[in-house]
Amino acid sequence: MTTTGEAHATTAPYLATGAEEELFRAAHARKLPVLLKGPTGCGKTRLVESMAAELGRPLITVACHEDLTAADLVGRYLLEADRTVWVDGPLTRAVRTGAICYLDEIVEARQDTTVVLHPLLDHRRMLEIERTGESLVPAEGFQLVVSYNPGYQSVLKDLKESTRQRMVALSLTWAPPDVEAEIITAETGIEPQVAERLVALAGSIRVMKAPGLREVASTRTLVTAAHLHAEGVELATSARAAIGEALTDDERLTAALSELIDAWLPTT
Repeated sequence: MTTTGEAHATTAPYLATGAEEELFRAAHARKLPVLLKGPTGCGKTRLVESMAAELGRPLITVACHEDLTAADLVGRYLLEADRTVWVDGPLTRAVRTGAICYLDEIVEARQDTTVVLHPLLDHRRMLEIERTGESLVPAEGFQLVVSYNPGYQSVLKDLKESTRQRMVALSLTWAPPDVEAEIITAETGIEPQVAERLVALAGSIRVMKAPGLREVASTRTLVTAAHLHAEGVELATSARAAIGEALTDDERLTAALSELIDAWLPTT
């Protein structure tokens, strides 16, 4: 069963690093679906939340996974007392209510599942529900947004070209150091110079050529470390827990990350 968020919008801040907000607004105005590409923790979800709030649209989020079926998205008949009733899935709810539907890590879903999206992604702009015989035209304000991490996926889990070419694609990455430090300070309230030290640490990890290190320090991990530090935990200790230990279980890699943390965040 898929994990879905309640329909909502948040006013969480997002600091743009390019034209992503402008392009998102234009895509929404023209009823175009959006594909967000970028590494884990670079702000894809935060961008969607921020834009939903700005546009005044409810937001329904689906965390995609390998067991996600078309029925999980569209809906299914369920037994209720002595009869069966149709229950809309998150995609159908978004279509009916004019919400933004965000499919996070879309390539984790089975490819036969994503085919159900195609009529919504092209000129037809329609959701076909075979089980009920409905052909739903989305309510005003509906928009489909999907995301994935190109650097993390295997060839077998790449997004199909027939799906990709139906969307406006926006590439996101980590913010420039000064902007990333500003994000951390705004999120956690720590001193700007402390945020700058965390960003410097992240920069050194991101250029590591370490076999087996599948992910690097994201803005999300830096914010987590800053939250711990804001509660009085020593900065290096916070970084080890939120970054070093979180990125890998490999003892050799953990030791290497710990050395970097000691170099950039020496105990005073």
